[in-house]
Amino acid sequence: MNVQHQSVGRRGFLRGALAAAVLVPMGGTIASCAAGGGGTTTGPTGTVSDTNPFGMAEKATLDAVIFKGGYGIDYVEFAGQIFEKTHEGSTAKISPSTDIAQELQPRFVGGNPPDLIDNSGAKSIGFSTILAQLEDLTSVVEAKNLEGQVIKDTLYTGVLAPGTFDGKLAALNYVLTVYAMWYSDSLLKENGWTVPKTWDEMYTLGEQAKAKGKYLFVWGKEAATYYQEMAIASAVKEGGDEVRLALENLTADCWSHPAVQSVFTAMDKIVKAGFFKPGGSGTQFTAAQAQWTNAQEAVFYPSGSWIENEMKDQTKAGFNMMGAPVPTASASPSKPHTALHSAAGEPFIVPSQGKNVAGGKELLRIMLSKEAATNFAKTKLAPTIVKDTVPADGFGSTALVSQTKLLADAGEDIFTWNFIDLYGTNKDQLVVWNSFLDGQSDVATLTSALQNITDKVRNDSSVTKIEVK
Repeated sequence: MNVQHQSVGRRGFLRGALAAAVLVPMGGTIASCAAGGGGTTTGPTGTVSDTNPFGMAEKATLDAVIFKGGYGIDYVEFAGQIFEKTHEGSTAKISPSTDIAQELQPRFVGGNPPDLIDNSGAKSIGFSTILAQLEDLTSVVEAKNLEGQVIKDTLYTGVLAPGTFDGKLAALNYVLTVYAMWYSDSLLKENGWTVPKTWDEMYTLGEQAKAKGKYLFVWGKEAATYYQEMAIASAVKEGGDEVRLALENLTADCWSHPAVQSVFTAMDKIVKAGFFKPGGSGTQFTAAQAQWTNAQEAVFYPSGSWIENEMKDQTKAGFNMMGAPVPTASASPSKPHTALHSAAGEPFIVPSQGKNVAGGKELLRIMLSKEAATNFAKTKLAPTIVKDTVPADGFGSTALVSQTKLLADAGEDIFTWNFIDLYGTNKDQLVVWNSFLDGQSDVATLTSALQNITDKVRNDSSVTKIEVK
């Protein structure tokens, strides 16, 4: 499998303070590199060796803050246990967070950020605000893993690109996330339904589902932008890379592209037909997801491949979760129906001002070992960026087997985008999408609201812009 991503180049940091909503100072001097792997010299360093490639001090304490979402934090705790065994006397403190920006922005401002952060979730810190304060992680992928192999040689092709800005590997995205339209294979077979390939076919299935007392979709207020992901993926397949590039580069009227409008119009028709379960904007997202996985009130749910693990305790027996490519507006899109949005996700970063920079890199090195990566795939039912850790039977998971097939079917037609995470716009877009899915706004209002969010970022001279080519 070859996961293709577009490389990005820095348009250049613009002077001035950064946006107040994600205010983190970019100024100040980044301290010189520690022996064997970079970082600040805020504490003692140890001897560099194959088992300690970054020169971490003996009996050190590591401070890691991990986003607690669909994957939990136990996979990092697993690596933390290996860390403590490998470095006797050292301690790995792994703390959960559901609001990375609110909890950690003050620590960046105060000059005491954690040593390792999983900057993920709807409330992550926009990368454009902290790039200058992050370590280059090239030394991590050039180090050997616990099994003695050079890490970069064990990774899928292209997975370092999403975290690379102007040649700097600022983030290591750990999980190979497959975005798809998830469904119960048993439910479809029971009703004689097939997965729609176009939005017109989706509408027809919506009528059939309604006759059986079911909706096409459900959503929860914190995850309304899952449908934005679905819409963008559908539009990119319909209109090609020019759609993706227009959005990535914050182009004026990018949301008015004909391919985007065709998808919005198709979704609006489905909303107005009542094929979305009402009340999503007032429903907690895991409760909405349970309406799909447990009560089976809806047929489909767009999400990343974390969904199976996130809902494993609230999924009906015999559900047989599988994923399918999102539909397109026409039967002859620019990209084939099998084209897929897939990306390395869960971006791990090492702040340069952390007290144990070498320790942050060391925990990442351990996470990228075959042992830790296989543990993640087995317990989270999702692959990491490390190759050859998922068996053919997917550890008994139909969803994991389905992911493998989706990636194989897509071949070279795999794409992703970064502008939402880069500029931290998800919070504002949630409001817009909740209103649209609730039927409270139309296509014109949706388009205008999304464009206003984009224009605000584009016109803010204090925000770092990243040009995508």
